[in-house]
Amino acid sequence: MTERTKCLVIGACAGAANGFFGSGGGLFLVPLFTSWLGMQAKSAFATSIAVIFPLSAVSAVIYFRSGGISLSAAMPYLLGGAAGGILSGLLFSKVSVPLLRKAFALLLLWGGVRAVLLL
Repeated sequence: MTERTKCLVIGACAGAANGFFGSGGGLFLVPLFTSWLGMQAKSAFATSIAVIFPLSAVSAVIYFRSGGISLSAAMPYLLGGAAGGILSGLLFSKVSVPLLRKAFALLLLWGGVRAVLLL
């Protein structure tokens, strides 16, 4: 498979996850960036954020147009999310790759357990 094809497949997986679940594209992006494209872990995490932002914006516009989003209800989360994004962006270069991997794995595990047990 060519690198271009791999990039298209990775993007399609991330876009589908965002479209179906409202987020989750990073679930595909980070592992596939590192395994298929040979990207270093920190670059994979950072690139994932750069890809997720526009994917999430597209999904949000579609949800908004279909009446699925209340901007007034979302605003407190947007403000908190912006603060968390700024703080984590500033701390990112100081966090070790093993800690990032463990945190990512715990996040995936937590999400998976919640999805299975609480739905």
